[in-house]
Amino acid sequence: MENLYLGVDIGSVSINIVAIDEQNELVFKLYTRNSGNPIQLVKKGLAKFKQEVEIDQYKVAGVGVTGSGRQLIAYVLGADTIKNEITAHARASTFYHPEAGTIFEIGGQDSKLIIVEDGIAVDFAMNTVCAAGTGSFLDHQAERLGIKIEDFGGMALEAERDVRIAGRCTVFAESDMISKQQYGFTKPEIIKGLSVALVRNYMNNLVRNRVLKGEYIFQGGVAANIGIKAAFEAEIGSEVIVPQYHDVMGAIGIAMLAKRDVKRSGQESNFRGFDLTEEEFATKSFECDDCANNCEVIKVIADGRTIAVTGDRCGKWTASLITDSSITANSSKSETTQTVVKDQAAAEEKLDLYKTDPEAEKQVMQELEELEKDDQTEKEDNILV
Repeated sequence: MENLYLGVDIGSVSINIVAIDEQNELVFKLYTRNSGNPIQLVKKGLAKFKQEVEIDQYKVAGVGVTGSGRQLIAYVLGADTIKNEITAHARASTFYHPEAGTIFEIGGQDSKLIIVEDGIAVDFAMNTVCAAGTGSFLDHQAERLGIKIEDFGGMALEAERDVRIAGRCTVFAESDMISKQQYGFTKPEIIKGLSVALVRNYMNNLVRNRVLKGEYIFQGGVAANIGIKAAFEAEIGSEVIVPQYHDVMGAIGIAMLAKRDVKRSGQESNFRGFDLTEEEFATKSFECDDCANNCEVIKVIADGRTIAVTGDRCGKWTASLITDSSITANSSKSETTQTVVKDQAAAEEKLDLYKTDPEAEKQVMQELEELEKDDQTEKEDNILV
């Protein structure tokens, strides 16, 4: 029976699920829009996995979860590895493109820049404040212009010239596009102008004074837009590579990291099994008033059983879960996953801080470097991903 490793990327716009084998070959891939119920979508994704893959021939030996919704889904699945998107995207990129130096990643609601040296992410920047240039914004503009998003990039390449569009803000960009339409500019010209403006905005907000170097990798859902790719190439004066699996690179990267972590630990996976597709999940929250923190404590419930608790800074309610005699045989896996999630808490707080306070960037990087020190020494201990 061959081992498989699941990778799940829970984003605000899409949910991606992949499975890789021991050779890091992609066995299963699913990219689906996030309609607001990630648990149900993950359950459907696993059901589809069971339909398309002969699971009797495989064993799920590891599970990794990344993305903005990773904490909840980690509990639901029984994850072995939980990492931020920066780490996951960098891992996949450097596997497929060992010479990668700069990674442009644009998703549904945010944008990322990752600087890589010797296969390790050494610097990054994130833009989660403004949606200009993200997938959701481009979807909206395509709908407003009456064209399919699939045709957006190709139409930009048809234009013989571009018009200047304000790309710093979604409101200004849309207003400027409407104004240019009223002046008689064609749709291809406006779309090309928008593509150039969005790339210019990306460079101004994320790159700033950073020194970029090739290979240049462009991934995320927006990487399918050949107009944006062309605008990046024109801006930096170099070829930009779009990986074959650009839309699920985060999921692939976290699957690879889960494989590495499981092999290092020598333990069985925490995966709760495919029976979870038949379970009913719910979340409940309450405010703990035992101290001045007033934490919002969130419980994850499966078929009436509390399988995870999060949000308590002191660990009081987490401890109550571990000692609760009503928890069934799955409790040991829930405990382990709970520990994995808690181990990431410090770095997650730093990332949240960075999203609201750009001045905290150095602090974030120091925390990530400490958390990912195993990645830094991977070449030394010669452990294969």
